[in-house]
Amino acid sequence: MSSVLIVVTGANHWTLSDGTQHPTGFWAEELLSPVSVFRKAGVDLTFATPNGVRPTVDEGSLAPDAVGGQEASDKLRAELDALADVLAKPVPLEEVSAGDYDAVFIPGGHGPMEDLAVDPQLGRLLIELLDAGKVVSSVCHGPAAFLPAVRTDGSWAFTGRDLTAFTDQEETQAGLADKAPWLLEDRLRKAGAKFELGAAWEPYTVVDGTVVTGQNPASSTRVAELVVEQLNAS
Repeated sequence: MSSVLIVVTGANHWTLSDGTQHPTGFWAEELLSPVSVFRKAGVDLTFATPNGVRPTVDEGSLAPDAVGGQEASDKLRAELDALADVLAKPVPLEEVSAGDYDAVFIPGGHGPMEDLAVDPQLGRLLIELLDAGKVVSSVCHGPAAFLPAVRTDGSWAFTGRDLTAFTDQEETQAGLADKAPWLLEDRLRKAGAKFELGAAWEPYTVVDGTVVTGQNPASSTRVAELVVEQLNAS
């Protein structure tokens, strides 16, 4: 059985450029949809957060007007409730060993911009997974977690990689770009990624070897499917 480590943000806010804290966490669909895909494929899942804190869902990701209506919102809440026991006791990220997993998946929400983007332990873990040929995958704001993957020589482990993530255009349309301390697309480009993007809010995924990324919430299902394809082929 293949094993996937799901690294979830432990942050419940994103500190904006003026110092205010924007309530956030993980984006529900970006966690729940891949979990469904992985479970249907018979993948063994482990959930981890920095320091083993219980992750917080971004309530905006459950709002009926954001997910297509009350029925869809209720479905997401029910799926979250079904995961409550697992999410209540995630493995501390600091105790995770790369050798125990075949892949890692990192969902988004603005939370990763606050904690995972500056987590050196996660950076080292991603380098170990990459160097071992394991699948490294993420969606939306999740690729912010790639930023601390800096090698001892100072080089970024994802330099030259084809990646996608939540775009500057989408951040602008979401209304937070002018308040953001930094923008993810911009930061990934400056770090050395070959950033690719599709139409705003439409599903868009990029595969570069064992690195699989998705642009936005609508891309989360396909990212998980691509991860399963790679696991089945290995």
